[in-house]
Amino acid sequence: MRQALRAAAACVRGLAARLELPNRRVVRLLEKGKYAEAEPLAQQALADALKKNPNDRNTAKSLNNLAEVLRNQGRYDEAEPLYKRALAIDEETLGADHPDTAIDLNNLATLHYNQGRYDDAEPLYRRALAIYEKVRGPDHPETAANLNNLAVLFFKQGRYAEAEPLAKRALAIDEKKLGATHPDTATDLNNLAKLCAAQRRFAEAEPLYARAVAIRTKRFGPKHAATAQSRSELEALRRARAEQPVG
Repeated sequence: MRQALRAAAACVRGLAARLELPNRRVVRLLEKGKYAEAEPLAQQALADALKKNPNDRNTAKSLNNLAEVLRNQGRYDEAEPLYKRALAIDEETLGADHPDTAIDLNNLATLHYNQGRYDDAEPLYRRALAIYEKVRGPDHPETAANLNNLAVLFFKQGRYAEAEPLAKRALAIDEKKLGATHPDTATDLNNLAKLCAAQRRFAEAEPLYARAVAIRTKRFGPKHAATAQSRSELEALRRARAEQPVG
């Protein structure tokens, strides 16, 4: 009897491994921005996961991946129920304070941010941040990423006084934990520079942008989209600063 049980378990593990592979491919295509190519793979991964168990973690991952494909194509109404179902599964199976639940909360919040539904996004971002502070700790890079998400939301609403301490804390965490030249540190620098520039604090913003450009140029090359973004914003800032009245 024990031998039969072991064989059955091995069969299930093999199926789980096959289900994971399409999801890994979907993530790689998402990272490359190949959304049309990723969509049929994401749909198949979800169909396979639903056949195995409609309420387990692999199904939640597959739901999230397909939702990400759709969101990145601007198909928000199609993505929303998938995100919500993934969140419901993870809250039920993993618990309300699990890091994977925080990922689901962040994903749904980002969808609402894209939709301009800022009031809906904020409590989700706050819940995700609270989970990471509790589970990962207040000085973890994943906590920093969540601080940045909330800061960007506040920035979009013109709530600069609330956004700035979050952006500064994220930068401090990533500089300490990841290093001064890490790409995530460059993102933090760029975000804080934007905040300063929006408040016409150009003298503070310029060195932050310059550091972000330097990091991204070294890491990604001068033609990368992230490098070009920081460089363009730095050039715009310098023009605005040159036009600023003296005195």
